Amino acid sequence: MQSLFLACRGKFVILILMAKRQKFPTARGFFITGTDTGVGKTVVTGAIARWLVEQSIRVGVFKPIATGCRREREGLVSADAEFLACCSRSEFALAQINPVRYHEPLAPSVAAERSRRDIDWDEIHLSYRNLTQKNDIILVEGIGGVMVPITDDYLVLDLMADLQLPAIIVARPGLGTINHTLLTVNACRARNLEISGIVINRYQADKATLAEETNPRVIAKIARTSILAITPYDKETNVEKGRLGQDALAAIAQANWMDLLSAGYPKKLR
Repeated sequence: MQSLFLACRGKFVILILMAKRQKFPTARGFFITGTDTGVGKTVVTGAIARWLVEQSIRVGVFKPIATGCRREREGLVSADAEFLACCSRSEFALAQINPVRYHEPLAPSVAAERSRRDIDWDEIHLSYRNLTQKNDIILVEGIGGVMVPITDDYLVLDLMADLQLPAIIVARPGLGTINHTLLTVNACRARNLEISGIVINRYQADKATLAEETNPRVIAKIARTSILAITPYDKETNVEKGRLGQDALAAIAQANWMDLLSAGYPKKLR
């Protein structure tokens, strides 16, 4: 009887979790992830948003969860969300662009546990639904890499699978990036996620090592995917101050974003 009760209780818990994680609406856009935290996902997402906006496209930017947020009188604020809002010239409130925020710079599962405040899936779904309904394109920026735990049993990779947006992987240029990037690519493909391509970020041509010069070619060959852009280190770019440098924007503009957005979508979304 006890084992039967536990089995039923387990199914009940699963049903509750499924109810919290409603199905996300189908949308057109990208999920921007990275090989690690601090690789420049926010800058790349912001640059893509700015380029699309300059083509007269309505762009929604979405950072579902952010940690390491600063405390202000109105509450917690994510510098990343502010930067994305600025780059996309968004009229949406920051609370919609970034519905779940924590102060400590930790993995979401740990930040939620320490703050005694669970991930608010209802807010995430509501914000995503509003942003996708009122924009042509949605750009979702993840948190850390694909294996970062949002909860103990739900990773960033699971969120990517639920959203079903093509992935853009942001990677470092330096030694070690081949391993990190290929691991990320393999993790995405194991979940049957489409990968639009890879962006190598913060490349310094005048100081590039032999590894940095050859890494993009090796990654493209082994991963069998495109290097969409190699964005330079741009001293004009500053996330905290909401500044996107022209060099970063020019590098991102080299990719054919309109073709990428059309690929793999049903006609009704093209």
